[in-house]
Amino acid sequence: MPQTFTWAPDNGATGDTQYRTRSAQFGDGYSQSAGDGINSKVQSWPLTFTKKIAMAEAIIGFFDEHQGAKSFIWTPPLGTASLWQVKQVTNTPLGGGMYRIAATFEQAFHP
Repeated sequence: MPQTFTWAPDNGATGDTQYRTRSAQFGDGYSQSAGDGINSKVQSWPLTFTKKIAMAEAIIGFFDEHQGAKSFIWTPPLGTASLWQVKQVTNTPLGGGMYRIAATFEQAFHP
């Protein structure tokens, strides 16, 4: 069973939703479109976490444990709990024991 990501990101995150479609254009100007597969709606969320060292280490440890390949459960704003992956993480020391972690959560459809 996938683990759940529970840390709160910084305010102001903006998610991106893409609707994958397939279209066919016909000679008389008529076109037809349909969703591309059963998971045609895909989201991504670039998030930042500004945290003290202990919490920053816990977040980095969570991402390291999943190594970009194992999915985890996360609930996006205005969304429902679903599977996500993080493939790249940046860690910026801010001084005073504070760190900013940036990661893009990409929706996944398998554990």
